Parts: sequence; structure tokens; C-alpha cells
Amino acid sequence: MIDDSLLTPALQGVHLSRSFGEGETKTTVLYDVSIELFSGQITLLMGPSGSGKSTLLAILSGLLHPDSGTVMALGHDLWAMSDLERERFRLRHCGFIFQGYNLFNALTARQQLEMVLRWGEGASAGEARRRAEEMLDLLGLAKKAHLRPTELSGGEKQRVAIGRALIKEPNFCFADEPTSALDWKAGQQVIELLRSAAHDRGATVLVVAHDARIIEHVDRVVHMEDGRLWQQEEHEAREPVLHTLKQAR
Repeated sequence: MIDDSLLTPALQGVHLSRSFGEGETKTTVLYDVSIELFSGQITLLMGPSGSGKSTLLAILSGLLHPDSGTVMALGHDLWAMSDLERERFRLRHCGFIFQGYNLFNALTARQQLEMVLRWGEGASAGEARRRAEEMLDLLGLAKKAHLRPTELSGGEKQRVAIGRALIKEPNFCFADEPTSALDWKAGQQVIELLRSAAHDRGATVLVVAHDARIIEHVDRVVHMEDGRLWQQEEHEAREPVLHTLKQAR
């Protein structure tokens, strides 16, 4: 029997367009873009700076309203929802990894992760702490759990951000240049963790990146240029060579 999840997209953008500015300053960033993403796959979206990659990711994840087109996520029309409904959908189903980390300066690394579980899932304090410590250990940050962002390196902050995105085991994970602050060894480990979220837990993972070394670790590559998708490639991701992020210590 064929798994329906392999036939029905978990996330689908249809005829998406987006512009910024008005009049003579108006710039069109996306031109009638359609894309399908599936559960259990990690997809890499590549293209030069200014090609529209981050804009497309923001629209597909419910962070930026398109000028036209629809986004269907788990059978729901994302942009037909109210702002509150869409916020609740993101909180329940989505994990985000941003280039700028977006960590809270007043919180320790462990508290950054605990907050997601306490607020998003209603987990008890003990359960949230246990799961946060397990994730930080996996990320090679067990000894840094008590430190705040100002006391962490760029790579460590990025790993905390990745842990925060994955700890609630989201249906969707959106990663914008997740390896940009990391050396390749640590970056490779991060991609393996994202791939595990897809292959082992059935998440739909979309990664925006410039680094061509990521290609061999993903299932699918979509190329974008000048606001349009122009090539899509299916890949057979190679077997992981790094099984734990503890090696990044």
C-alpha cells in the first residue's frame, strides 16, 4: 500500500506573488510561484541573494501575507485564517530557525527551550526541564545550559535556536540559512538533525541556504532565481555520517 503522505503534499503554495513598495519604488519579489512539500522530506531551496527564497519561506510559514495565491498546510488554508488562528497554528505545528537566532537575552539556553514546551504544550516545569536538558545534551550544549546568549558563541546560539525549533517535534520546520554561523563540521551535524526530524519523525522540512555542500544531505533541491522556481531535483540523501551533535562540543 502506498503511503498517502507521499502523494498528498503537507504544505502547498499555489500561484504565490509578492511585491514590496508602491509606485515607482515597487519591486516584485515573487512571480506566480507554486510549490509542494511533503511529510518526511527535507527540501533545500537555493538561489542567489535577492532571488525571493526568504520571502517564499515567510509566506509558506504564515509569517508574511502574499499579494495573491494560497497556502494549504495540513489541509487548511493558512491565509484564510484569522491572525489569531494562524498564530495558534504556527505555535502548534511550526518550528523556525532564523539567521539572527531571535533568542531572549534574559533567558538561559535551557530556559529558551523550556519556554516553548511550557507555553506551547502546557508541559509541567519538570517535564520541560527534562526535555530541554536532553535536547541541549544532543546539541553538545549540556555544559552551557545555564548561560545566556551574550555568553555564547555565534555557533552555540545557532544550536540553541535549532534546539528550540525542534524540541516540540513540529509538523513543519522552516530553516533560513541554519548553517551560516557554523563551521562545516557543526553545519553538517545540524543538517543531519534536521533530516532526522523529517525521516524519523515525519516532519516537513524546508531549508533556505547558499551552501552547495548541503545538497547531498537532502531529499530534494529547488532552485530559485529572480522570483521564480526554475529547476527541481529529487535526491537520495546519503546515509548520515554523524549521528550525534555531542561531537560538536
